[in-house]
Amino acid sequence: MSLARVHRKFTIRAALAAIVFMGLCSLAVAQDADERLYVVTQVDDLGQNGAAEAAQMLHQFAANSRNDQGSVRFEVLCDPVRLNHFTIVEVWRTRQDFESHLAAGHTKACRDKSQPMLGSPFDERLHKLLP
Repeated sequence: MSLARVHRKFTIRAALAAIVFMGLCSLAVAQDADERLYVVTQVDDLGQNGAAEAAQMLHQFAANSRNDQGSVRFEVLCDPVRLNHFTIVEVWRTRQDFESHLAAGHTKACRDKSQPMLGSPFDERLHKLLP
């Protein structure tokens, strides 16, 4: 068997192995995505005066929450016109990870501290990706 033929067989086998490996990785990622929990929370604070304090508190809350086990993504958005209206967008690996986050000290402390500033209760909605 010529060296070129051996090289070609090796290249084909390596390519097939890579395709199988990538397929298995994609399957694992798809299974992980099926378990992910997406959380969108509206936070409306009283008046524009407390907006800076609320923004600072939510910024720190996001930084702490990104370190929680199972946190995939954690962002705080601010309405560009109503500076006291915030949206928290979270992605958790599993619902159990989210529930652990809710029980965490920094989550409880942030929610307790924000209660007197709220213009309405937290509007927290849980979502899953469509299959």
